[in-house]
Amino acid sequence: MSESAVVRIYATTQSPDYDSPWQARMPHRSTGSGVVIGHNRILTSAHVVADATFLQVQRTANPEKTVARVKSICHDCDLALLEVTDPNFMDGVEIAELGELPNLQDRVSVSGFPVGGDEVSITEGVVSRIQVQHYAHSQRYQLAVTVDAAINDGNSGGPVFKDGRVVGIAFQGLRQADGIGELVPPPLIRHFLQGAAQGLARVELPGLGVITQKLENPTLRSHVGLSTADSGILVVGVQHGSSADTVLQKGDALLAIGDHPIANNGTVRYLSRYRCHYEVLLLNKQVGDELPLTILRQGQRRNVSLRLKPKVELVPNSRYDVSPTFYIYGGLVFQPLTRDFITTWGSWWDKAPKEFLHLLYSGRRTAERQEVIILSQVLADEINAGYEHFDNETVVSVNGTQPRDMRHFVQLLEHAQDVIEIVVSSQRHIVMTRQAVRAANPGILERYHIDRDRSKDLM
Repeated sequence: MSESAVVRIYATTQSPDYDSPWQARMPHRSTGSGVVIGHNRILTSAHVVADATFLQVQRTANPEKTVARVKSICHDCDLALLEVTDPNFMDGVEIAELGELPNLQDRVSVSGFPVGGDEVSITEGVVSRIQVQHYAHSQRYQLAVTVDAAINDGNSGGPVFKDGRVVGIAFQGLRQADGIGELVPPPLIRHFLQGAAQGLARVELPGLGVITQKLENPTLRSHVGLSTADSGILVVGVQHGSSADTVLQKGDALLAIGDHPIANNGTVRYLSRYRCHYEVLLLNKQVGDELPLTILRQGQRRNVSLRLKPKVELVPNSRYDVSPTFYIYGGLVFQPLTRDFITTWGSWWDKAPKEFLHLLYSGRRTAERQEVIILSQVLADEINAGYEHFDNETVVSVNGTQPRDMRHFVQLLEHAQDVIEIVVSSQRHIVMTRQAVRAANPGILERYHIDRDRSKDLM
């Protein structure tokens, strides 16, 4: 283990304000950790540098800070690669090498700069579990290594060593357990670095895009047509535009991915050692790769293949390094429903509208509805008097047509001839005239100190 490869990261970040999507929140300062894995290359956690406006790194026992920038990032697996341009940065630094996935009961060392001190901290722990876990940063379920060593604020992004090699990047602790932390394992790190080596500034992990049900019930298995020798999971929905779209369909039984049979509880044997959720088999796949599947459709066993795409959902999970999409029309503020907007409620699981939560957890993306358009707030004006309580509702139709996505919604409004009738999910109606909106919009924007009526992606 080389302490010289461990660095401290100083980040100034500024996240968007989804309550007022035309502006950003106040800048925030935080620290994290990282490890030098190549010439002027530093590996860290994506959440340490997400929405960053300014980054600096500091070597162990060196008071000087060096400016850095994000070279490549993967929010899906919570990893980022930083680049420094200072020609003297590498003086005396021993580059850390990447090791292999550790075994259960292996002893490892967690290195980093937790808050409360200026020197590098090293704690030891034992690998207690290797399985697919929930990544808080991306809301994705990916392979993770659990160790009985605390990962505190400031530790994130720091390396975990075994026999002098990096066998993980510390990325989150477990709130419900003291002294327990989780690591991004070497297979995911290598997957990310392969994408970064291809010059991708933003690496994405593929997803199948299916909604599935376990087939643990014997009567259900028989109903689907599985023999006693078969096992698998039932496809109950397919997301439009996903990897599985046009290849799989509702009612299919997914029996195997490649030569890995899927158990009735949705798990596979990974590396012949660990039983994990079936999507662990996408770890070594990049977007664009082919994936062979074995399915059962209407009693017939079939071999099919699909081309992997990034994960798509009706309501996107947390997004970073992008500005919100919005459109202001007659003082009505519209935007796509996202998890980022739902989290503006704080304790959103019991305060956000139930309709929004249902769409987040159970919504299915279709060709007719690829985004959910919401009326997020009303900027009070004479033109929208009486509509001020219609906020936080989804848009059902514009002049009788359901909007497919945000761009389609804007087109429906701007191509309307005269009268615009918007129906929201409570079945209440908003009626305006195009001429009146055109006359009122400039004054509304000026009154509320908003510089434009739409986000840049809609211009």
